[in-house]
Amino acid sequence: MSYTAFPKQHGKRIRTTNLMERVNKELKRRTKVVGAFPNEESLLRLVGSILMDINEEWVTGRRYLTMEKE
Repeated sequence: MSYTAFPKQHGKRIRTTNLMERVNKELKRRTKVVGAFPNEESLLRLVGSILMDINEEWVTGRRYLTMEKE
């Protein structure tokens, strides 16, 4: 979806925030501590739990964008 489809007050926040970049940075930061994984399953378990944590923070955190006019 293009950021132009959102209300004008959200324009700057949408254009300047790259959520995927932030998620990738967090994954890199938390997997770097481990160093080498013994197998692929252990890597997937860690990445899965990190993504679940990020999702939980996103869902329970403050509302980032609302489609209602202020």
